[in-house]
Amino acid sequence: MTVRHHKSAMSEVTSAKPQTPSQFEQRLARRAEYCEGVLAALLAAEPQAAEFARPARLLNAMRHAVLGGGKRLRPTLVVETAALFGVAESQAMYAGAAFEFLHCYSLVHDDMPAMDNDDTRRGKPTVHKAFDEATAILAGDALQTLAFDVLSRETTHNNPAVRAALVQCLAKASGIGGMAGGQMLDLEAEGRFAEDKSPAVLSLGDVEKLQRMKTGALLSACCDAGTILGGANDSDTRALMRYGRAIGFAFQLADDLLDVEGDAEAVGKAVGKDAAKNKATLVSTLGPRAAKRKLDELVDDARWALRPFGDRAEWLIACAEFISSRKS
Repeated sequence: MTVRHHKSAMSEVTSAKPQTPSQFEQRLARRAEYCEGVLAALLAAEPQAAEFARPARLLNAMRHAVLGGGKRLRPTLVVETAALFGVAESQAMYAGAAFEFLHCYSLVHDDMPAMDNDDTRRGKPTVHKAFDEATAILAGDALQTLAFDVLSRETTHNNPAVRAALVQCLAKASGIGGMAGGQMLDLEAEGRFAEDKSPAVLSLGDVEKLQRMKTGALLSACCDAGTILGGANDSDTRALMRYGRAIGFAFQLADDLLDVEGDAEAVGKAVGKDAAKNKATLVSTLGPRAAKRKLDELVDDARWALRPFGDRAEWLIACAEFISSRKS
């Protein structure tokens, strides 16, 4: 979407207390530290009132997948979106942690030999390398179910209707019509299932659909979760849905650019793999220069979506800018 006609309105939003990247990164780091504590508590060896024991090897694999790394961008989006409606960080972070568990499960499975076959993640060995493939499969399964377990708890929200809405939100974003479906489209595009193993020829629209499902759906759902926690009205929900879709697509586009232009040490995983596997990306479809222009348009669209919130949205604006300019 081209948004040149929005520039004057957007300047009113972005001119209010602009945040430098260092300020945003400091806030993101504080959120990540807080989230780390919540995640660690939820992955404790002996949770209070546990009915069954937690096998040590499985728990250690789950902790390896989750703790000690990551920007915690997804929990931050849940918390920052909910904050627009007066929800405290301490209340929103349990839902944020659930989304992070789901995200980490997807990384464990995506890294395995049958999928992307990666040896490192966040600068350390992937779970199947640090443990073994069977343990990695079970660790991913357990993290996925833990995500829904956490969302269903009263500590996440005292209203069962809100908890049910959160569960549905995450399920839709991560299932056949979201992340899992997008991953399947990605594998099909590589030619995994073709008789001659040749990559599929996709239109621009097909590539956009794939990427919005594979990565964008979960990021967008984080913003939806914030509106659910905050009891947002329909107008605000639509605005944040538009914002979420823009940054979700922007995140994947930035990731694809990093695979082409990034440094493996800074990124924390191997780069240059998309071209080697004939993956369908906007960078391969449009070329890097046009992909960067598209990325700028998505950030503009994210800013435009937030204009009803004025100064209160400054951190979400900074988040969109951070996503587009990240180096890892």
